[in-house]
Amino acid sequence: MKIDSLTHLGLGRAADGSLIARTLPGEDVEIGADGAPRIVTPSADRVAPPCRHFKSCGGCSMQHASDSFVAAWKQAIVERALSAHGLDGHIRGIDTSPPRSRRRAKLAGRRTKKGTMIGFHGKGSDTLIEVPDCQLLSPRLMAAFPALHALTLLAASRKGETGYTVTDSLAGPDIHVETDKPLTEDLRIALAAFANEHHVARLVWQDEQVVMIDPPHQMFGGVRVLPPPGAFLQATAHGEATLVATVREIIGNAARVIDLFAGSGTFSLPMATTAEVHAVESEKAMLAALDRGWRETPGLKRVTTEARDLFRRPLEPDEFKGWDAVVIDPPRAGAEAQIATLAQSKIKKIAMVSCNPVTFARDAKVLTDAGYRIDWTLVVDQFRWSAHVETVTSFTRT
Repeated sequence: MKIDSLTHLGLGRAADGSLIARTLPGEDVEIGADGAPRIVTPSADRVAPPCRHFKSCGGCSMQHASDSFVAAWKQAIVERALSAHGLDGHIRGIDTSPPRSRRRAKLAGRRTKKGTMIGFHGKGSDTLIEVPDCQLLSPRLMAAFPALHALTLLAASRKGETGYTVTDSLAGPDIHVETDKPLTEDLRIALAAFANEHHVARLVWQDEQVVMIDPPHQMFGGVRVLPPPGAFLQATAHGEATLVATVREIIGNAARVIDLFAGSGTFSLPMATTAEVHAVESEKAMLAALDRGWRETPGLKRVTTEARDLFRRPLEPDEFKGWDAVVIDPPRAGAEAQIATLAQSKIKKIAMVSCNPVTFARDAKVLTDAGYRIDWTLVVDQFRWSAHVETVTSFTRT
């Protein structure tokens, strides 16, 4: 069986339509009696996976392919999404975050007869795989594993599994615990002692902040921001720096900028060094973090905030009057309603950041039909060895 192509999820597709994971175009594959594929003729783009956990762990899907192959494949995903709408994205390249750079991860913990396990689930499985040599997570995140093992003894029931979202911050690990174990007063005391012993900056149990030893600040440009628990954060510092630099290149010398889906200020605060910014976001807690960061940092231009659901109540065309540029960074669903009204505005420059090539292409088509030109698109790969693709694109009204 020969693999003809690769799907957008990284699965090899044979001529008969079969989908086989961890295969590459041009490879000859045999399926054994156990259903497992065996590579008969490997592709020249096949490499030895850099992580010893790759075969069992479900955290990565493309470690068997060369970096150059993955880069070309991800750019092609964006190109195909755009071409489906008759668009040329003028792809100017791809920027890939290095190994061991992921600063946030969703992990699972489980108690065992011998102690505890921390790791990711196997591909399409509930099996928990320990990853002591993970090549994806940053060294600082890996250094938090002993704390997670200790926390699992407190947080996990003997039969259930506990989920952890762990974020690296300036003050240390910021941990969000998902568990069905009740939070008793004795457990609160134990968690406070745990956080002190393991230098945990903040510990959130379900929706409740239990401990904050030291505020887990993030740096957005030169601004210290304390995001609320679970707030969106770019996956790597490298990827964030690339996105911010590219957005600032697109808006150029714009004096007044609107930032849509602003979050806690990833783009708003760096832009405020040179431009007045109006940040719009539905989550009030994130806007409060943004506003506080701005107020506590001298030398920035004026930043205003507005809590608003841009899916149900997008900014109308007349609300863009007097502004020079727009930055828009919607979630995976895209920004269909907001793009429709933005397309009717007279804004000259738009910087669109997207984490979904399909909805990006849909929204880009609306803008180009309304008279905007795609200048160029940069593909950004923060999720190394995965099928995830991000883009940042420059639009100019013609």
